[in-house]
Amino acid sequence: MLPYGRQSIGDEEIEAVAAVLRGDWLTTGPAVRAFEAELSTVAGGAHAVSVTSGTAALHTAYAAAGIGPGDEVVTSPMTFVATASTAALLGATVVFADVEPDTALLDPAAAKAALTDRTRVVAAVDYAGHPADYDALRSVADSAGALLLDDAAHSIGASYRGAPVGSIADLTTFSFFPTKNLTTAEGGAVVTGDAELARRAARFRNIGLVREADEFRITDQGGWHQEVHEFGLNYRLPDVLCAIGSVQLRRLSAFLSRRAELADRYRRLLSDVDGLALPAQRADVTPAWHLFPVRVLGGRRREIYDGMRAGGIGVQVNYVPVYWHPVFADAGYRRGLCPNAEAYYAEQLSLPMYPGLTDTDQDRVVERLRALLT
Repeated sequence: MLPYGRQSIGDEEIEAVAAVLRGDWLTTGPAVRAFEAELSTVAGGAHAVSVTSGTAALHTAYAAAGIGPGDEVVTSPMTFVATASTAALLGATVVFADVEPDTALLDPAAAKAALTDRTRVVAAVDYAGHPADYDALRSVADSAGALLLDDAAHSIGASYRGAPVGSIADLTTFSFFPTKNLTTAEGGAVVTGDAELARRAARFRNIGLVREADEFRITDQGGWHQEVHEFGLNYRLPDVLCAIGSVQLRRLSAFLSRRAELADRYRRLLSDVDGLALPAQRADVTPAWHLFPVRVLGGRRREIYDGMRAGGIGVQVNYVPVYWHPVFADAGYRRGLCPNAEAYYAEQLSLPMYPGLTDTDQDRVVERLRALLT
């Protein structure tokens, strides 16, 4: 089966892991600090806090923002469930706003209409690696006195109006799952230009431990002493995985270049296929193309999905609208809430997209898709 996404691991990553295993630090050591410093550079100089997954990054970002019961988070339903579930786990109410019909990105007008006096975060999602409209969303968030969060699980290395993803929103979260644009096996990160948000994020991912003596509330103990003032979790990304990440960051430019080549080639090879809509791209962004999401028209998505998989082509669907999941349905969310998102989902199909995909592999995808649609 030709996969829809796949990691790109070479000898350099293997040697980097071996070097950590030969050393003194398996976690909380120099490889973590190095990876975070290198990630900061890619993200335009923002503070970087590595964590164990993209889900952990979202949980940590919302915690750093102080999200809790009584607060509302406005976000897109066209995303993996974690964008919403991690806010809900902190006690917030998730308010879903509809997406633009062509990009599946959070619609600023819909986000604005969803604001209330309890809105604390507006969370956009860079679906497929295409940055959302952050100038418009900044205005929306500011009008509510809310923080702007960029769920950039798909878009590390992308840019919006010349600014790198990671430097645009108040908080940005990355995912380093194997199918993403770079991997640490499992892993993620929170980046922010705000030193206080970064401090809160770093403390939350380290169980909430306070080790700074000037902050101690218990002052009669010895040098071993540490305290917890607010609950956190162990979301520390170990040195072994950060070593992979550092190598992957050095390869990121090449990864993104190949993804762009594949996206351009898909457009050229599929531009004349009836019954298929190709992904939109705004003129003011440079996408990272984590996914190549086509839309199968005429109600044939299930047929084409099954036909591609039967032919050994691992297409995927991204994503079921978040509020369709039973956990949200049980909480009172109903279908029909975001019509554009639901219409997009009904047609969406992700074609194989990863740096190791060869032209021959891609020709095979195109040939099968053409045959099924004619």
